[in-house]
Amino acid sequence: MVLTAVRGALGFLTRLPIGRTEEAWLALGAAPAAMVLAGYVVGGLVALPFALPLPTVTLGLAYVVALVAVTGITHLDGLADLGDAAAVHGEPARRREVMGDASLGVGGTVAVAVDVLGLTLAGVALAGLPIRVALGLVVASEVGAKLSMVVLSVLGRAAHEGLGASLTGARPRHLIVAGVLAAPAAVLAWPTVAGAVSLATALAVALGILWWARARIGGVTGDVFGATNELARLAALHAGVIAWTLS
Repeated sequence: MVLTAVRGALGFLTRLPIGRTEEAWLALGAAPAAMVLAGYVVGGLVALPFALPLPTVTLGLAYVVALVAVTGITHLDGLADLGDAAAVHGEPARRREVMGDASLGVGGTVAVAVDVLGLTLAGVALAGLPIRVALGLVVASEVGAKLSMVVLSVLGRAAHEGLGASLTGARPRHLIVAGVLAAPAAVLAWPTVAGAVSLATALAVALGILWWARARIGGVTGDVFGATNELARLAALHAGVIAWTLS
């Protein structure tokens, strides 16, 4: 059951050729904490460029390329839709309508641009750290991003039928399990607290987006899950680098 849930998480979160089945998807819905375990896998893969002897700027680009290669752009698309909704004035129904529009607006364009630029700059900053620390912070940020999605699964309520409805409504114990599974990532940048800061920052982002989604679009949607993954990762990376620099 656990392995099936992890396979479902990897199918949802990545482009890895693991096969996507209804059984795995249902298992993920029953055990959303599996996303945290998938975060370790994703983090390990996208951190590989930092083990290469490449120039700093090249490493920043290579990190973003690795992210796209491993995770695809589905969650980035969710961020774009959320950016468009954030730029619209009106009732939650109007914002949800904008999120369902396939065209990209100014809000979505800015959101994607800030995310990609921010990830590139984070990669450049990580390239200047010891390799062990860079690898640890990349993994911690991915684990934190997936933990943030579990927060939405447990604390969020779906705004309408769809992907958000199939992932929300999980029992509180799943969040406890996810926290236990994520805990090892907090010490990956030891002896500093940079890893723990990354995880805490990702959680803060999740709670902030959850509050915004409840107030502005009436609950959680698939786009909210994707945007949370992207923004939690970005914030966790920069917070981790800052924590390491100040330690």
